[in-house]
This record gives sequence, C-alpha cells and structure tokens, in this order.
Amino acid sequence: MKNQEHILIIGAGLCGSLLALRMAQRGYRVTLMEKRPDLRKEVIDSGRSINLAFSDRGMKGLRLAGLEEKVLPLCIPMRGRMIHSADGQLFMSPYSGRSYEYINSISREDLNVMLLDECEKMPEITMLFNQRCTGVTLETAEATFEDYHTKEIKSYQADVVMGADGVGSALRKSMLDHRKFLFSYGQDFLTHGYKELSFPPLGNGGYQVEKNALHIWPRGKDMMIALPNLDGSFTVTLFLSWEEGKDSFESLNSDAAVTDYFEREFPDALALMPDLLEEFKTNPTSPLGTIKCSPWHAYGKVLLLGDAAHGIVPFYGQGMNSAFEDIFVLDRYIDKHEGDWKAIFKAYQDERKEDTDAIADLAVDNFHEMKAHTARPIFQEKRKLEIAFEEQFPKEYFSKYSLVTFREDLRYSEAMRRGRVQDKAILNLIHDGKFTDAMSLHDKLDLVKQETRKMLHDDEVVEGLEED
Repeated sequence: MKNQEHILIIGAGLCGSLLALRMAQRGYRVTLMEKRPDLRKEVIDSGRSINLAFSDRGMKGLRLAGLEEKVLPLCIPMRGRMIHSADGQLFMSPYSGRSYEYINSISREDLNVMLLDECEKMPEITMLFNQRCTGVTLETAEATFEDYHTKEIKSYQADVVMGADGVGSALRKSMLDHRKFLFSYGQDFLTHGYKELSFPPLGNGGYQVEKNALHIWPRGKDMMIALPNLDGSFTVTLFLSWEEGKDSFESLNSDAAVTDYFEREFPDALALMPDLLEEFKTNPTSPLGTIKCSPWHAYGKVLLLGDAAHGIVPFYGQGMNSAFEDIFVLDRYIDKHEGDWKAIFKAYQDERKEDTDAIADLAVDNFHEMKAHTARPIFQEKRKLEIAFEEQFPKEYFSKYSLVTFREDLRYSEAMRRGRVQDKAILNLIHDGKFTDAMSLHDKLDLVKQETRKMLHDDEVVEGLEED
C-alpha cells in the first residue's frame, strides 16, 4: 500500500519541500532532511540568489499542490526587460504582446518558508534540519546523515530516496561513486561569475526605478540585472569575467577600481547604490555552471530531481520553474505506474531528460543574448516586430521566449526547436531587407511563417538523411 511506503527526500529547498508536500498529499510517509538550519528560525547565508523569476511552468507545480493562491502575494509582476544602454537611454522590451503573460520576481526565502510551513501542517511529513547526508546505499535506499551539532551519525531506511539536494548533491555523488552501473556526469562552467548587490528602497518604501520590470545593463562582455523585492529594494546581480579582459572580478581588487568600473559602465546604477563598496567587498563571488548527468535513477530505489539532476545557469529564469515542472511530470507517471517505482523513474527520465538538456542549452544562449544582443538595433527591431505579432495575432504567433516561458503545455525541447528556427528566420528577413513599408503586419507574419516552415523542413530533411 502506498501509504505504508516511506520516501526519504534529501534537501528541503524549493524543490525538496514542494516534492515532500506533494508526496505526502498522495499518501506517502515522508522524511525531509536538510543540511542547513531551519531558515524559519535562523538567518542563513546560502550564497544563492536572493530572488528568482517565477513563471508558468513553476506555477504548474504549485497548482498541483493547491498553492496557486498562496504564492500570488509573494510575487511582483515583471512585464518586460528594461534595457539600460551605455548612453543612459531606456528601452522597454515586453516579454509578450499578450498582456496576461509576464514573469514574477519572488523571494527565494519567502517561497521556501511558505513551502516548509505547508509541510509542517502534514502529519505524514517529518522534517529534520542540520543533517548532512554522508552517503546513500543505492540498492537498499538507506541514507546516512551526520548531525551538525552533535556529530552523531545515523542511518535511515526508506523504500525510496529522492535527491533534491542541489548542484552539490550527496545522492548524485553516491551514484557517481557507485561502480555497478554506468553513470555519466559533466559540469561546464562559464568564464563569468556573479556577485549580488542592491538598490535600497526610497525613504517612503517606494522603488528607485521601474518596479514592474527586470532591469538589464548589457555591456557586451559584462552584464548587470536588477529584480524588485516587496520592500521596495532591488536585488542587483553583476555578471563579470573571473579573470579575463580589462575588467574582471580579479582586477576589481580595490575601492578605486570598483568605483572606476561602475562610473564607466553603470553610472545611472551607481547613483542608486550607496552601499556598493561594502557589498562588493563582503558579498561572495559565485560560479555559473551547467550540470548534466545520466541516469537520474537506480534500482527503482533512488531518484534525482531539480538541480541535483540538471543544474542550469539562471539566464532564462527557469531553474526553479523546471524543478517544479519535474515534480508535475513525476506526479503524472506515479498516476500511471503507481506501485512500480522502477517504471515510474524510467518513464519520468525518458521524457524529462531531453527537455532539461534543452533548457540548459537555451539558458547559456540567453546569457550571450542578454549581455550583448539586447542593446543592438537588429535585436530591438526583432523584438518590436514579435511584440506586434503577439498583440495583433495572439493565437498565431509565439516568440521563442513565449514558447519557453509561457507555453507550459509545450515541452522545452519542442520550444527550443521551434523558437530557434523562428528567431533565425526573422533575423534573416530583417537583415536581407525583406520587410517593406508597403507590407501589412499580417503580410510580414505570413513571410515569417513561410521562412520558418522552409527552415524546419530543411532541418527535418537533414535529420532524416543522418538517420539513414
């Protein structure tokens, strides 16, 4: 009986706490283990981003657990990118031409607290904090933990162990160290790292810059972004080379160097940052990388989810959203194969791996687009055209961003395939001067569709030849 089965979940972050809640709602007995203290009782500097972009795929997971209404008060709508050009000009690039489509800024901590509070209400869930996983015996679903305070080491027996313990996953390490099956693992770091800074709120609690936008300062090699918080502040993130080029985290090694860099590159932002030098000195500089591995499961006893299975860089705002979508997809296969964890895990990975690989690749693509292309005239012309298509023909056209972010019914892999070809088609048509003033907007859309179909057909022909 499922209500007699015991699921041990490693990691009580966003993915782990939602996973625990959903499994308990299904009737399983759940033990939720976390290496950090309970963030509802202690202030924790995790080194991770303070706020996140929350969108439709993430909402799909929360809706599954009945939390859609509870999360809304934590959200600040961001309706587009506010581009801050090097000469101080502002350009608002909406995320969609459909007014009801936007992303949200949400506090990681606020969302995690809400999820832990919901877990606390469930008698089926036991939560234990300050417990560092030292290893998992894959064949038997037995996990060992060390108590941070007492140093006591204790083993827990479960029917299934699920690892939602992030990019440093202890379960994934146990799978990598296991020698009885083939486990592939790779990590690929960008040459850039990131550091979090801030804009404080105005004295009356208001916002120093536009509240309902994700602000971007694209500078070619470097980039800075800012997301709003409920208290009127903004979390500002600087993405900068570790050591290459004239400006890098390595070269910004004095107050004078930091000040000079911001005066040159972000003068409008510098005026809003009274604590810049202190924050730059004290806040950590963190890496940006992609993690891919396979398989995510073993023996019908263990399973990786979220960042533990597929860590991605943050430039599509889909890390948390894809983790929550993991839970939605897993839940669907539990419906289909309940009682057979091996079948559940296999079907789940068979569908999901292709999609998480796709969003990982898209996130790296978007990094280069955001830091370099968003300020270019051809990109801005493309976005204006796409927004016009979506405004006038909302059922006929979806940009790549909309396909990925707002079409929760569409798999990431299909959104990537269609979106990339569509982007290339529009950019080619703009570059070649195919759009004329005499053409109606619908004529332009028809031309985009024709070019996109032709390019998709060419891709399919090539794929068919490769398969032959």
